[in-house]
Amino acid sequence: MNTHRKFLKPLLVMLMGATLTQAASASDWSSSNIQILRGTDYQLGEAERTIMTFEHSNRWSHGDNYFFVDITEPNGEGTTHYAEFAPRLSLSKTLGQNVSLGFIKDTFLAASFEMGNGSHANLFGLGVSLDISGFNYANGNFLRRQSYRDWVSEDTHSGWQLTLNWGIPFTIQDSRWVFEGFADYAFSEGGGTSPKSDNMITAPRLLLDVGDLWGAQNHLFAGIEYQIWRNKFGVDGVDEDVPQMMLKWVF
Repeated sequence: MNTHRKFLKPLLVMLMGATLTQAASASDWSSSNIQILRGTDYQLGEAERTIMTFEHSNRWSHGDNYFFVDITEPNGEGTTHYAEFAPRLSLSKTLGQNVSLGFIKDTFLAASFEMGNGSHANLFGLGVSLDISGFNYANGNFLRRQSYRDWVSEDTHSGWQLTLNWGIPFTIQDSRWVFEGFADYAFSEGGGTSPKSDNMITAPRLLLDVGDLWGAQNHLFAGIEYQIWRNKFGVDGVDEDVPQMMLKWVF
């Protein structure tokens, strides 16, 4: 039974990714990419790691979806995976009324489902999309978090989480760049035998549009992602600062 469960989650994660990719043809907008990251000085595990990420996002008539799966050490021993699926339902589109306010373009019912080796959590709340000059996109979600099993304990925990993500394209002379990333702030989760501390993770990226050098814009990027994690997994005092070399192929 344990052997079956070991392979069931990765299969489910890959199936969700394939389903989203196939559904992209019916979306108003969609984008998928594969990333390769390499860094050192990670905490709580192997210090050096290679991470392969599949990422997909799309927008449809009544909302948007976001999905990614990280596979750590895909070609080595101790391969692990972690995935998130985050759908949002537009209140403006669903109610047929404009719920924008100032720089808030739209408001959403938001959810996020996390799964991986030793982790499982469901999050529900509200989200917004923001209209900020110079940004390709900017989004925020405020969610109630319920961890049924996490890296710290098998006991149930609950708390709140604020999530932000952004993308800013810009040029330097004839070169095209993008500054993008995300930030999560998870407020302390009580309950169970191992309550967690507030923890924050952010991963800003600075990427050069390498494909533009031979006339293939917005397909191949290279640069650096800097991962900053305070109280990693809610463990007080475990802090992480990891620069990661990054290659990103968009298709």
